[in-house]
Amino acid sequence: MIAIAAALGALLALNACTTGPRSAGNVDSSVGTDAQADVLAEGGELLVWAWEPTLAQVVEDFEAEYPNVDVELANVGTGNDHYVALQNAISAGSGVPDIAQVEYHALPQFTIADSLADLTPYGASDLGRTFSPGTWDAVTGGTDAVFALPMDSGPMALFYNEQVFTEAGVAVPTTWDEFADAAEALQDYDPDTYITADNGISTFTTSMIWQAGGHPFTVDGTTVTVNLADEGTLRFASMWQQLIDQGLVADISDWSDEWFQGLSDGSIAALVTGAWMPANLSTGAGAASGDWRVARMPQWTEGANQTAELGGSSLAVTQASRNQELAYAFLKYANIGDGVATRLDAGAFPATMRDLTDPGFLAQEPEYFGGQQINRVLANSATHVIPGFQYLPYQVHANSIYPDTVGQAYTGTTTLTDGLAAWQDDIARYGTEQGFTVEQ
Repeated sequence: MIAIAAALGALLALNACTTGPRSAGNVDSSVGTDAQADVLAEGGELLVWAWEPTLAQVVEDFEAEYPNVDVELANVGTGNDHYVALQNAISAGSGVPDIAQVEYHALPQFTIADSLADLTPYGASDLGRTFSPGTWDAVTGGTDAVFALPMDSGPMALFYNEQVFTEAGVAVPTTWDEFADAAEALQDYDPDTYITADNGISTFTTSMIWQAGGHPFTVDGTTVTVNLADEGTLRFASMWQQLIDQGLVADISDWSDEWFQGLSDGSIAALVTGAWMPANLSTGAGAASGDWRVARMPQWTEGANQTAELGGSSLAVTQASRNQELAYAFLKYANIGDGVATRLDAGAFPATMRDLTDPGFLAQEPEYFGGQQINRVLANSATHVIPGFQYLPYQVHANSIYPDTVGQAYTGTTTLTDGLAAWQDDIARYGTEQGFTVEQ
């Protein structure tokens, strides 16, 4: 996910290949109520901790429009480094930013500790239909509170090298059974060609379980239920274990030079991943320009249309901020107002329904994808995310210990099923140590 964020800084090549610029008329420049307008006029200082590179231009534009507001944008790290720094500042009660970027899977860690402000007093509860269902579900956590505003989204889809599939005579899979068959057929065509690569990534596993209908984590206050043996979880584990056992998945680390080389030369023929992937392909696998396409994520039932989110971030206002209303006005500008167009023009994928249904956005035809209108596929995925999936209130820690349990299945040391059971035990033990009531 760190590489995803870093790659967003080099997206102009992809956007230069579209049919034309997005219409500014489709963007709501309003930042809120008269009271919020008064706050913006009065001004003040805001400290924003975020690593997402498109925010730099958003901050510059915001300050130009509201000259009495001074926004300091600081990158204190990405992923775990960012969260450790944020947690440390909150615990110390000093140096806490007014606004923090928080990935959807990490939100519960901060909401359970009341570290983030509930945005409903500022009108955030009226924004439910503004965002895609999956992202809105993530920032509300199934409650009446709104803990952040979605910044982007990662609805999943199948990215595939059309030239490789065509030359191999393999049909693009629409179901997971067909995916397994296609993986075998590609190996028969060329033993050095794999349908995908995976050496054990926690976020990929949880998203695949999500799409399979699994609910491995449920949270009710401080009571946590962990069940990594439910029907959906085992459905995924059984299918993916088959691919591992038959050597049909390349054991290559995501974001490595070898990985990008495989995406460039066709030896990695497909990826099942989030809607942020186009930018990474165009900048990291430029040699394959024109070869790649996007299709609906393979389904567990033929004819179904169910997806999950993989990645994506929100912007949250901290409870410690002394300028919460001003901070919320910035959130609205960045995530609903003019800042959205700025970020999309730099390659971010939207969480706003207005943009997901915008004809100009949907009609973009990037040359890298052979002129395919890929946003139609990705936007469709965003509106078919299965609702109700929950993350742990300590998901960041759970992800950090994943390699020691489930990750061992990729080395042949254990199976995915046994690895998931071991992960469950470790998750439950840690939760109990942290004072949660953990049920299995």
